[in-house]
Amino acid sequence: MAKGEVSSMSRTVIEPLSQFDLSSHSRATTIRSLAVATSPSDPQHAFLYVGTYSGTLFSLSTNLNNSASSNGSDHPKHNGGTGESTFLHKLSFQRSVSVGDSPVESIFVLVELGKVLVLSEGSLFLVDSELTNHAARLSFPKGVSVVARRVRSGAESEGSGEQASSSSGGGGQRFLKRLGSGVRVNGLRVNKEGEAHGEGNSVFAVVAGKRLLLVELVLGGGGTGSLVILKEIQFVDGVISTMVWLDDSIIVGTANGYSLISSVTGQSGVIFSLPDVSRPPRLKLLRKEWRVLLLVDNVGIIVDPHGQPVGGSLVFRHGLDSVEEISSYVVIVSDGKIELYHKRSGSCVQVLPFGGEGIGPCIVASEEDRGGKLVAVATATKVVCYQKLRSEEQIKDLLRKKNYKGAVSLVEELEAEGEMPKDLLSFVHAQVGFLLLFDLHFEEAVDHFLLSETMQPSEVFPFIMQDPNRWSLLVPRNRYWGLHPPPAPLEVVVDDGLMTIQRASFLRKAGVETIVDNDLFLNPPNRADLLESAIKNISRYLEACREKDLTQSVREGVDTLLMYLYRALNRVEDMERLASSTNWCVVEELEQMLEESGHLRTLAFLCASKGMSSKAVSIWRILARNYSSGLWIDTALNNNNNNIRDSRENLVSGKEIAAAEAAKILEESSDQDLILQHLGWIADISQVLAVKVLTSDRRVVQLNPDEVVTAIDPQKVEILQRFLQWLIEEQDCNDTQLHTLYALSLAKSAIEAFESENLDSGNTESTSGISIFQTSVRKRLQVFLQSSDLYDPEEVLDLIEGSELWLEKAILYRRLGQETLVLQILALKLEDSEAAEEYCAEIGRPDAYMQLLEMYLDPQDGKEPMFNAAVRLLHNHGESLDPLQVLEKLSPDMPLQLASETLLRMFRARVHHHHQGQVLHNSFLTDGLP
Repeated sequence: MAKGEVSSMSRTVIEPLSQFDLSSHSRATTIRSLAVATSPSDPQHAFLYVGTYSGTLFSLSTNLNNSASSNGSDHPKHNGGTGESTFLHKLSFQRSVSVGDSPVESIFVLVELGKVLVLSEGSLFLVDSELTNHAARLSFPKGVSVVARRVRSGAESEGSGEQASSSSGGGGQRFLKRLGSGVRVNGLRVNKEGEAHGEGNSVFAVVAGKRLLLVELVLGGGGTGSLVILKEIQFVDGVISTMVWLDDSIIVGTANGYSLISSVTGQSGVIFSLPDVSRPPRLKLLRKEWRVLLLVDNVGIIVDPHGQPVGGSLVFRHGLDSVEEISSYVVIVSDGKIELYHKRSGSCVQVLPFGGEGIGPCIVASEEDRGGKLVAVATATKVVCYQKLRSEEQIKDLLRKKNYKGAVSLVEELEAEGEMPKDLLSFVHAQVGFLLLFDLHFEEAVDHFLLSETMQPSEVFPFIMQDPNRWSLLVPRNRYWGLHPPPAPLEVVVDDGLMTIQRASFLRKAGVETIVDNDLFLNPPNRADLLESAIKNISRYLEACREKDLTQSVREGVDTLLMYLYRALNRVEDMERLASSTNWCVVEELEQMLEESGHLRTLAFLCASKGMSSKAVSIWRILARNYSSGLWIDTALNNNNNNIRDSRENLVSGKEIAAAEAAKILEESSDQDLILQHLGWIADISQVLAVKVLTSDRRVVQLNPDEVVTAIDPQKVEILQRFLQWLIEEQDCNDTQLHTLYALSLAKSAIEAFESENLDSGNTESTSGISIFQTSVRKRLQVFLQSSDLYDPEEVLDLIEGSELWLEKAILYRRLGQETLVLQILALKLEDSEAAEEYCAEIGRPDAYMQLLEMYLDPQDGKEPMFNAAVRLLHNHGESLDPLQVLEKLSPDMPLQLASETLLRMFRARVHHHHQGQVLHNSFLTDGLP
């Protein structure tokens, strides 16, 4: 069971509307019964019927729009001792009529019939709703103690006119058929159904003595009426003291407990029994849900039309005198107080005093309408009418009291019950967020902002940037319900909030209650901490808004102002991440701020993301220069200021990062002038990055090779070589001038490298100290000279003529067809016998081998004969040489043993070659015979 708690769910559901003092009309009687009804022709006009112990029926009226506090701000005041309500309109007295000398026990307002049915002295009386005629006693057996009107759930029985649709030919016909065709009028059986009822009838269950009768009220001419007994049901389980008739189920209460009786079959069954010691049973029809509330002492159990419990039980805080229903709440009165309990949660949401303690039993009544807005409470001599606040007013009241959780819960309840549109919850979340923001609870405020689906990101713009600004016209002029001040910069919000807390503190010391949060008094906030929290949480909201589908102008505002907030918190990483990603920042709004604050990296990233390549690269150039001069210290890189070595490394790293970021931009740029303008300083920091810029395939239009070659610093030889290599090898460039230039550049570098090696000046190949190539320059030169046919070999040869690059010379002479020079270089300079023999084979003439042999035997220039090489040549290619010519060329200085072996090997090879020729010749002749 859920026990009612006022504090957690307290809300203002109803407020006093008007009152009536019976003693001003009759001092000799007191109030016994009460009923409320709304005029069908004027929903804003309500009638109250008051029955007294002396048998008089009073008619009162009030207007619903006469609420004393329609805005929910000025509630009427109550005098708890006397029960008097000041500032209340008086209920208008209409008429009174005497029913008899006995108390008016029950009143049933038949709105659709314009009649009032009254139970008094065990009899039923009928009077018109305006009380203009005398009360007419209906001809019916006496001893009536309990009456319940049949109510049908569903669309047909909306409001109090459910039985109006049971007039001739409708659902009433079908209901009567289920009861049976034989009915009795005044004890007489009537066989024809149509004679027993007419238009505008109502059906009731009546307890008369020990009999349970189902009757129909039939109006005759002149406004008279009669009761037609439809059915009598036997019930023997105790004396019925309370009763509800819903659909085909009649739920009754006796001293023994609650039972369910079928109006169709007459069968009954026990729902549950009451304890031996308990208060009398009490039933209440809950029209909103079409349920029935069964009371056991101070516990209410809700059942469906079949008697099955549904939902939880309601536990009332005290015993009760009377119970009613209004909207989603159960209303009880006891001991001079009216209490409202939420049906679903079981929480006590409102307590209102209307009279002092010890005033005696009280009565509560409400409209017999699912959408009723009135509830009336009566003491012995006074009636107070309460009006249900509109849902919006209830929510506003909770917000004014800073019961934000309660306000959101109320909206969720109303939305679940279909009483409020779905977008109201988003509206209230936004409203709560703004109220919390001005209460300096920034985290909770943004939590509510994020729960609102209708709040626009531009609504927080005025809290970040002073109006007027670029986005002022985007800010919705929706002040919600006017419960919070107009937007102001966060600094102003914090200052005003602190001033409010200080003012409230003075008031509390003076004994004046305030609604400022107690936590703010116990833990006074610090301005700097509050401002940081505000900026951090508004940033969190804008970050979430970036994922939404927004218009371009709003996106620009979100990202630009988010950058402002990051800057305020000096969140450099977040600034750079936003600037370097896809964003909608407006550069002109941020440029000055970022320059003045020194966040040039962020500005560079931002310019690059917006396609402002020239400005971005220029900023990176400035940063690289500042890193080099020590004017710039990047906290992200220089984490250890005490370590000199680390600082130096970070300076180098900072320059490289600046160059790398600039190179990224230039790699995608097709602006040749921009690229060549910044190529130099990038190359000074990293030749690798410079090469990446020149050889990038990410740009749409490639660079002009001639202009690039001209622009490259002559000292950056490897950059030129790598660029030319890329053009030739990867871009299939066929320009003979570029091929020749590449060859000359490689040759010059090779000469310098060779000379450097001979001087023992180190193993470096370039003045930079670190080569961008993995292979040596001579190897690259040799490969290119052999692979390319488009360079000018004579021009290259002129360059290396006086150098020791003999292999390169051999390659060039070979290109020029200088066979003798090639053989001389291979055989005599390089002493590469294998390469020399391969070249002879390439020439393909026997005289080439003879020429090579002559070189071996007579090297000239004072060089000793190369007998071993000559012997190797004779051994490998003797068959290609003429023996006589060989004998003529042999040097007299050649050792006899080497000469004899050589000649013998040569002759054998010659004979072997001759025999092979004969075999081939004979084989040809044989194969050619027929």
